[in-house]
Amino acid sequence: MRITQGQFSFLPDLTDEQILAQIKYALQNGWAVNVEFTDDPHPRNTYWEMWGIPMFDLKDPAGIMYEVNECRKAYPNHYIRVTAFDSTRGWETPRMSFIVNRPKEEPGFGLWRQELEGRHIGYTVHAYATDEPEGERYQ
Repeated sequence: MRITQGQFSFLPDLTDEQILAQIKYALQNGWAVNVEFTDDPHPRNTYWEMWGIPMFDLKDPAGIMYEVNECRKAYPNHYIRVTAFDSTRGWETPRMSFIVNRPKEEPGFGLWRQELEGRHIGYTVHAYATDEPEGERYQ
């Protein structure tokens, strides 16, 4: 199963040249870029771990690509994404977000059904990755 989060998620994985082009676009628009990673890509897990701090003042896309590659080296079996934020309205608004690294195998999600009161049925999405302890996922 392939996790489809962020823009470009239904396309094949972006090449480094394509990633660099998107970073250039973000910087041309004056957006701050940051790199994040996780081993729990649940759709409601919007707060991934940050790789360093957001690069507010960095204007060179090669510097951001360097950070992407360093994060890939440190966390080769994690999901890594690039997010660009726009602060023109006075608060940080995400303008783009896309995955730049995936584990070799993506275990996917299960849908758990619960019978509730009054003939109601509830559903919960469960990430199979979280069946393993943190640090032992995707090995």
